[in-house]
Amino acid sequence: MSGAAVTDLPGLFALGVRIGDKLAARGETIAVAESSAGGLLSAALLARAGASAYYFGGAVLYTRRSRRLLTTLTSDDTVGMRSSSPPYAALLARHQRQRFKATWGLAETGAAGPDGNTYGDPAGHSCLAVDGPVQRDRMLRTGSSDRAANMLAFAAAALQLLDQAIDAAPAPG
Repeated sequence: MSGAAVTDLPGLFALGVRIGDKLAARGETIAVAESSAGGLLSAALLARAGASAYYFGGAVLYTRRSRRLLTTLTSDDTVGMRSSSPPYAALLARHQRQRFKATWGLAETGAAGPDGNTYGDPAGHSCLAVDGPVQRDRMLRTGSSDRAANMLAFAAAALQLLDQAIDAAPAPG
């Protein structure tokens, strides 16, 4: 399923369950930071019964205020970067992994739409990152201003990136 297009919530939840199965089988854990996906990453990862075995927590960091209140990141940590960028997504993924003492960190930051963000990125722009035994990142541009469709696309792409990273990681020792 990691290469299949996910176009609805049942498909997204099925992908989350499949990833949860892999994490549980490997004895690994995850923490999440998401923005424009609006909680869909966490919802998908929590769709599997027994998710507490691998899901340590997450946050929807939709504003600077939420980032300040829900993380331990400071302004110094983000000097020279902006949200909705690959370095920022990587920072969030690493921060969540380290803060929760998880095996994996997963992050998404973007502009769902219908308009772009204040940095000049168009609607449908998202940066995704995985931090852990394997590190991955990806920029996604859907070309769409459909907010709900973009949220689903961002979550699906982030989970697919995580799925690929887990498959590429060495077996836990």
